Amino acid sequence: MSYEPPTPPAELPSDIVNTLNGYAVDRLQHVARYADELAEHRAREIRLEEEAGENEADERSDDTPDDVPSKATITTKEINENRYYYWQWREGDRVKSKYKGPVDPDE
Repeated sequence: MSYEPPTPPAELPSDIVNTLNGYAVDRLQHVARYADELAEHRAREIRLEEEAGENEADERSDDTPDDVPSKATITTKEINENRYYYWQWREGDRVKSKYKGPVDPDE
């Protein structure tokens, strides 16, 4: 261990460095523990968001068009005694639809 004080990281704002330099040893240890726990928490949140995004991509149907959001559901509409599938989702106050195809009568 060096007898010289540590050099603060260049990314650390000077007001934080000045504040930390004024703290007693026990308070610095509390700050260090909190900073470690906070960094772990944020890293975990980021990892969970990334995993959720990957799972969402996995759950998305292969036949879903690129211009249809992942939150869309498939609905059936009857037009002139024929049944058709539509992708349907909400954008604000409006419900959007996109034609998917005819309903297979064998289903």
